[in-house]
Amino acid sequence: MEMETPLTMNIRPGRRPPDIAAYEKNGGYRAVRKALKGMAPAEVTGAVKDAGLKGRGGAGFDAGQKWSFVPMGEDAPHPKYLVVNADEMEPGAFKDRLLLEGDPHQLVEGAILAAYAVQAEVAFVFLRWEYRLAARQLKQAVAEAYSRGLLGRNIIGSGFSLDLYLHISGGRYICGEETGLLNAIEGKRANPRSKPPYPQTSGLWGKPTVVNNVETICNIPHIVNNGAGWFKGLSRSAEGGTKIYGASGRVRSPGAWELPMGTTLKEVLEEHAGGMQEGYSLRGLLPGGASTDFLTPAHLDVKMDFGSVEAAGSRLGTGTIIVLDDRSCPVGMVLNLERFFARESCGWCTPCWGGLQFIVQLLGDIEAGRGRMEDIDMLASLAGMLAPGHTYCALAPGAAEPLASALRFFREDFERHVHQKRCPWKHA
Repeated sequence: MEMETPLTMNIRPGRRPPDIAAYEKNGGYRAVRKALKGMAPAEVTGAVKDAGLKGRGGAGFDAGQKWSFVPMGEDAPHPKYLVVNADEMEPGAFKDRLLLEGDPHQLVEGAILAAYAVQAEVAFVFLRWEYRLAARQLKQAVAEAYSRGLLGRNIIGSGFSLDLYLHISGGRYICGEETGLLNAIEGKRANPRSKPPYPQTSGLWGKPTVVNNVETICNIPHIVNNGAGWFKGLSRSAEGGTKIYGASGRVRSPGAWELPMGTTLKEVLEEHAGGMQEGYSLRGLLPGGASTDFLTPAHLDVKMDFGSVEAAGSRLGTGTIIVLDDRSCPVGMVLNLERFFARESCGWCTPCWGGLQFIVQLLGDIEAGRGRMEDIDMLASLAGMLAPGHTYCALAPGAAEPLASALRFFREDFERHVHQKRCPWKHA
């Protein structure tokens, strides 16, 4: 069973995370010793490539391929940096928190391996300030790793050195955009940067930098220990590994579970989340956090992997499902989400800060009974204007996804608000 759930095998709800002695007793840091003593950096990157590990932060980009863009060799710029994105500001997402609080040494080990693969001398864990328990657990894990010679100079006599720092951020959603995150670490306003150049060649302070999500990094020790074939065999789809799926909303047992990649929506919701609460029916869901398109009960057989969810018209994103029940107002739900995105816009480009504010105004009017039919058409037009390629980064396109899909699936609810001049759910 532990081999089927490698990411969470050390996590025991209600108990403290394993210290370094317990972690090593369970096989921890074996991958570090294997890689630093017997594998070239390119071999570690190759193993991750062969495993087909897709980034678990939302975009789903191949992790090994990302690493391969980092310049290597004696002429490569130095220092190089690794940044672990532990900001997790996506509404509905809490999977990384589970890993940070439950098994922090797994993250430290994964960071050592990723840094070794790209020959980074410095690593940062970029953590949102609200995750205070995670911060305490990580600080202890990092201190223990230094005390055992697993961080610092000449790690376990391998000649490789790495310093790892915990960077606690003020916390903004825009820091989920990797170049905004880099600006924040540098002490600047967290605005996205123009790309190219990409961080792998010019990131922190103009030096090569790899940015990966917490869940992505936590997979690395298991791939190094067990191989690409094993990792692929964990999955029920062509995409390898397990995935931490979550569910929130009117389900009986909200939570997060490590399951094979490609587990269906139906299994996650009915077997693990316990189905809908009594008196509630499923109307729709956001499959990968707030910045994904709605799916409906007709999509319950869709496999929760990147390719399958995209084919169904949405994105896997973080894999954390937000449920819309039949007694909640879809207009109010979308308004709540768009208020969040509008607040979190960095203001760097007009379509984002101006467009999202206008969307909030129109949705607020419709929800309050002041809306007009032409407002619904304007919302659809605005969602199209915020499509990928129209803004500086992916914040606004992500914000447009729940809006555009709500108009597609629940347009009659928007129209009822206009015709009745009130929210039907507030007056039911």
